[in-house]
Amino acid sequence: MNGRKFGILYGLRWLVLVLVLVALFVLLSGEVPGSGPILDFMDRFGFEAARYRISLLSVSRLVVTVAALFVAVRLVNRLVHRYVKRADGLDPTQKLLTEKLIGIAVIAIAFFMGIDALGIDLTALTVFSGAFGLAVGFGLQKTFGNLFAGLILLMDRSIKPGDVIVVGDRFGWVNRIGTRAVSVVTRDGKEHLIPNENLMTQEVENWSYSDRNVRIHIPVRVSYHSDQDRALELMLEAARAAPRVLNDPPTVAWITAFGDSGVEYDIRLWINDPESGVGNVTSDVLTRMWKLFRENDIRLPFPQRDLHIRNWPEAPAPPST
Repeated sequence: MNGRKFGILYGLRWLVLVLVLVALFVLLSGEVPGSGPILDFMDRFGFEAARYRISLLSVSRLVVTVAALFVAVRLVNRLVHRYVKRADGLDPTQKLLTEKLIGIAVIAIAFFMGIDALGIDLTALTVFSGAFGLAVGFGLQKTFGNLFAGLILLMDRSIKPGDVIVVGDRFGWVNRIGTRAVSVVTRDGKEHLIPNENLMTQEVENWSYSDRNVRIHIPVRVSYHSDQDRALELMLEAARAAPRVLNDPPTVAWITAFGDSGVEYDIRLWINDPESGVGNVTSDVLTRMWKLFRENDIRLPFPQRDLHIRNWPEAPAPPST
């Protein structure tokens, strides 16, 4: 309840600020009766630049307009976030996409409203529009590329907040998809900001794209002198006893090779919470297996080599006296 009251007060504060800035804009526009002398006085402090006059009045109008539009955009975005968050018919990805699209639309509307309110003639900008477009093409190419890449990721839902992904040597879960980059939090608590374009152009492993079940491989080697059937039973028992290991799909263990020192097995088990890590599951299974192997006299092999000496060198004759 206190949080709700705080949110209402916070919203009212922004609303009051918008109203104050709008009132100042109306005052500076000369719409208020009796404001003419004040505006004439402010307009005296200025100078001519080409076809435009820069004065205290024009600068004040610019500052108030920009501030009012900025505050209005922030307020609208907060209201949109609040209402979209409560929408039960949308999943988290659709909510995030809706917020970003509305946010871009609000910024575009605010820009054109500011141009109109300040009375700026866009045709006057045609002189340097070519240079400006060239600067945008080179300077903001990556910025707009990451922006549209983020929108595409949200539209096709190939990567969503909460997904567990692998990009290069980075493994973690998606914390948020921003305008410029995707935040990926690793098991070490490190937050990697990966540009959106990289996720569009590079190969990405998404462990929870269509199914959250992930299979883990645990290699095990058993001595040739041990009971292999009993060892196989103990492997499955240790894996199935781990809390995070699923019963369906079932856990299996296969012989993969006859190694130099022992029989090599591959335990294959499934989990459905990869965001909690995979190393701790492997450690849990191996710890249980080690205890069971010791109790049942199952030996783990160690590397060994047989050395065959074909010709033993003769000892040198003792020196004559």
